[in-house]
Amino acid sequence: MKNLITISAPSGSGKTTLCKALQKVMTDIEWSTSYTTRSQRNIELDGVDYNFISHDEFEDLIVSQNLAEWENVHGFYYGTPKSTLENAIEYDKTILLEMDVKGAIRINELYPENSFSIFIIPPSIQHLRERLKNRGSDSDKRIEIRLQRFQQEMGYQERFDHVMINEDLNVATQELINVVNELKVGVLNGS
Repeated sequence: MKNLITISAPSGSGKTTLCKALQKVMTDIEWSTSYTTRSQRNIELDGVDYNFISHDEFEDLIVSQNLAEWENVHGFYYGTPKSTLENAIEYDKTILLEMDVKGAIRINELYPENSFSIFIIPPSIQHLRERLKNRGSDSDKRIEIRLQRFQQEMGYQERFDHVMINEDLNVATQELINVVNELKVGVLNGS
């Protein structure tokens, strides 16, 4: 059963907004709460959006092998607890994982029978630059770092089961809902 749904996108492409819209419609889907060492944003809740921890705490999780995957993104650690994935598989729960590109690829490698990956791209790099500036949470320097990573991440899109463009939020939301519905009823199988 494809019950681990990974959603990846370059930073600022709208993946969090799309994930939250999907969860409003499909209330049976659970959110995987990853660990991160980055600062909490004003609109985020600790333990809901992320588990915000220190670098030392994160490195303890790495050493104890409690993470299915982890990555250093823009100088901050992000990682997925193994227990969350194993619990979803054992109890046939559908879980949504919002993660970076390499993390999604790693989940697909570790759990090929259970994972389905979706890659979301913005309509253009200029569109992405505007979204990042409008978000107001990053300095110009950090935006440029994110845009450089964008070029790298775009090269991975062929490794995903489904690729979609987020040009119009309503259209993209409906596409995401349709894909997940098809996945849940067995129309899609990730091949």
